[in-house]
Amino acid sequence: MSDFHAELETRLTLYAAIDSQSHDESPSSPSTAIQLTLLNLLKQQLLDIGAQDVILTDYGTVLATIPGTAPGPTIAFLAHVDTAPQFNATGVKPRVIHGYNGGAISYPDNPTLTLTPDHNPYLATKVGHDLITASGLTLLGADDKAGIAILMTAARHLLANPDIKHPPLRIAFTPDEEIGRGVNARLPKDLDAAFAYTFDGGSVGEIEYESFSADGAVVKITGVSIHPGLARGKLVNALHLAAKIITAVPAHMTPETTEGREGFIHLIEASGTAAECRLKFILRDFERDGLAAKGALLRQIAAAVAATDPRAAIEVTIKPQYRNIRYWLEQDMTPVTLALDAARSLGISPVSVPIRGGTDGSRLTEMGVPTPNLFTGMQDIHSPLEWISVQDMGLATQLCLTIAEHAAKP
Repeated sequence: MSDFHAELETRLTLYAAIDSQSHDESPSSPSTAIQLTLLNLLKQQLLDIGAQDVILTDYGTVLATIPGTAPGPTIAFLAHVDTAPQFNATGVKPRVIHGYNGGAISYPDNPTLTLTPDHNPYLATKVGHDLITASGLTLLGADDKAGIAILMTAARHLLANPDIKHPPLRIAFTPDEEIGRGVNARLPKDLDAAFAYTFDGGSVGEIEYESFSADGAVVKITGVSIHPGLARGKLVNALHLAAKIITAVPAHMTPETTEGREGFIHLIEASGTAAECRLKFILRDFERDGLAAKGALLRQIAAAVAATDPRAAIEVTIKPQYRNIRYWLEQDMTPVTLALDAARSLGISPVSVPIRGGTDGSRLTEMGVPTPNLFTGMQDIHSPLEWISVQDMGLATQLCLTIAEHAAKP
């Protein structure tokens, strides 16, 4: 089997250079028009390689079919086109480091930035690999353009080699995964698959079937506004109340102090004035009870702060985002078992750890399409240090193809 390295390198560097950042305040779908640039490119590339049923839906997802060459369940493979809003994604300049020597990696556009194996021990295992990074001022966008490159490479290979036995396959490239809106309510029916996989994971061997459960929270604080020269006994500063809420969140419940199966309360945005301001939080836990408890704690903190000055108004709104995929996958582990067996047949040791995050598979699974998450190789995502090994991507491509082949076997 070809190692696909040259094709993967070409595809990822092409896709990463296209700005496709999502925006969670936008009501449109996709949330940003720039995502359509990549979506339309992928639509055309799928047509060019001979995929069937290629469409760009009105909700911003590219769908395509790779016709089956053998009986078996229809399987869908997904990756998302958007990049995270948390860090600059405009003007990405991908670069390839061929034959990594094991030392420190510097960044041409940011001399203060350095990536070393001390920062990420996984890097030490990639000596001799070809690495792709950005230039130091942006994220790379391997999350999840690496997944796109992997699926496009696998699709091209299968369509060019019809002698490879596999069941019908569906490909989906979604927008807005990073803001929790990648799965439209119509997508499960449009996919028409027995089960699916997202290629949106990290280190080689990761086959994930447990994720965070997630809610989003907004705390709106309305104070009393007046000219500061006349403020004594009258002004209620909304920003001061916001500061009290922020500092009241227990230090052991923030992302930077948690790991493993520990959940968190994470302040992601603060905006406003002394008259009125808003705090945005994300709440995460692996269990429903733990997630509910974090929402209750945030409400309790807000109520306690509001009680310090009845002239203020503090409102807390909590909305569900996604739930732990384990709740559904543990009832039918067929897609997980297929992926585990495929990995082992390639000599890859599977690693199944809880995802400290979520994927499009979180929503898809909840909506009736069981969807584990598979590795791509991406590392240090959502940051200017983001990098990936082309060889890791090659193994992920082989895993995709092997899953398809194994699904055609009795």
